Amino acid sequence: MILSKKTRYAIVALTRLAREYGKGPMQIREIAEAEKIPQSFLENILLDLRKIGILGSNLGKSGGYYLLKKPEDVTLADVVRHFEGTISLMYCVSENSYRPCEFCKDETTCQIRKVFKEIRDTTYGILSKTTLKELIKT
Repeated sequence: MILSKKTRYAIVALTRLAREYGKGPMQIREIAEAEKIPQSFLENILLDLRKIGILGSNLGKSGGYYLLKKPEDVTLADVVRHFEGTISLMYCVSENSYRPCEFCKDETTCQIRKVFKEIRDTTYGILSKTTLKELIKT
């Protein structure tokens, strides 16, 4: 799986907001300029993140976006799953988007499925324990 630009931009923007956690809202323009993200694209991403409860926002001149959750409570798995839909490379090993494999005669003995389930489990394990707090450590 190659992450979409939307997912990568979301991670970069969240990392910026994590660095500023507790300092008040950041304007979209500030984030876009600092992180070299097209502002119009970033607006949609931040709205998405607000809808799923990761970000909050304030209107007005001193408004902007801020993390609703602590940086240690937002994982890469949360972000990737929201924007990509699944972490799996095959639907037959997906936790959230499972579909039976059209090629497999028996999922319990399929060695291909076994390998791709291990990849999914390992990837999910890494993404679910990697938080924004860890990404901003210097």
